[in-house]
Amino acid sequence: MSASILRRLAFVAALALAAAGCVPVPGPNVYGPAQAARVQSVEFGVVESVRDVRIGGFQTGVGSVSGAMVGSIAGSYAGGSWNANVVGSIIGAILGGVIGGAMEEGATQRQGAEVTVRLDSGALVAIVQDFEEPRFKPGDRVRVLSDGVMSRVTR
Repeated sequence: MSASILRRLAFVAALALAAAGCVPVPGPNVYGPAQAARVQSVEFGVVESVRDVRIGGFQTGVGSVSGAMVGSIAGSYAGGSWNANVVGSIIGAILGGVIGGAMEEGATQRQGAEVTVRLDSGALVAIVQDFEEPRFKPGDRVRVLSDGVMSRVTR
């Protein structure tokens, strides 16, 4: 396979990985389709603390598959014999899949905030979510919305 084809395949893999990073993630102001028209409980409270956190990424499989394809092609040029090329292709696919998956997970990580709220009932809850601008600060009066599965802090 020529270097030109390898470059094209690497470009397609990079585009697929970038597209995976465009998957919308629910935040304090974004609702997923399954959350629309769903009853949520609302509690009021005061922000006790806000801490910056990193929300881990996810893997859709696109990064692993793309990495495996590129790794397999690159590994197929490993040696001087057919057997060496087959072994190189297999090892390249495995390593490329692992690396591609890790790259996708790293690319989909994002900054968030752990918001600790003292509810009017006296209970203390902490919710991790994407940043909301302007940022919450201790003493802010907020609402905590929950549908039993997901919760969020809003103004």
